Amino acid sequence: MRTLISSAFVSLDGVVEAPGGEEGYRNAGWTFKDIEFVPEAFALKGAEQEQATAMLLGRTSYEAFSGVWPDMEDFARYKALPKYVVSTTLTEDGLVDNWGDTTILRSLDEVAALKETEGGPIIVHGSASLNRALSDAGLIDRYHLLVFPLLLGAGKRLFSATDKDAQKLKLVEHETYANGIQKNVFDVVR
Repeated sequence: MRTLISSAFVSLDGVVEAPGGEEGYRNAGWTFKDIEFVPEAFALKGAEQEQATAMLLGRTSYEAFSGVWPDMEDFARYKALPKYVVSTTLTEDGLVDNWGDTTILRSLDEVAALKETEGGPIIVHGSASLNRALSDAGLIDRYHLLVFPLLLGAGKRLFSATDKDAQKLKLVEHETYANGIQKNVFDVVR
């Protein structure tokens, strides 16, 4: 079974919306505004590219990333990886042709089936709604969280407010950086 990894920039109060400056959110760009850049805090992102064998995205994140990441040197490794987009509305003509093989999945059952295939880790970037659904369905195996020392209040959250049984996590790696960012890597305990 493949490992499904949720990778997120998250504020201390759980917000994941618009970390890179996407329009329409009051605190857009919060990962670099008023936060000193410390390169080692982002080393996890490079490691993810080396370890991932596929990428899973929701439609909104796919549309945002596919317009920028294919031509960015920082994300060159992702260009060759197969990509899977979970969407009930995206059509084949909505896919870009310069970002490698992309498959549209229509349900969480299809994500569960993908996890059963041969291959290595599948990484999820962005995709707040998809992350919440995957977590609630018990499909996420590991969380890579870079927690920023900010309280953002309103905004899309990484975790849902669904009333469900507790899900235990095991902290397997952590580090704190001079700028206050914390790296927390959790495995989901089954």
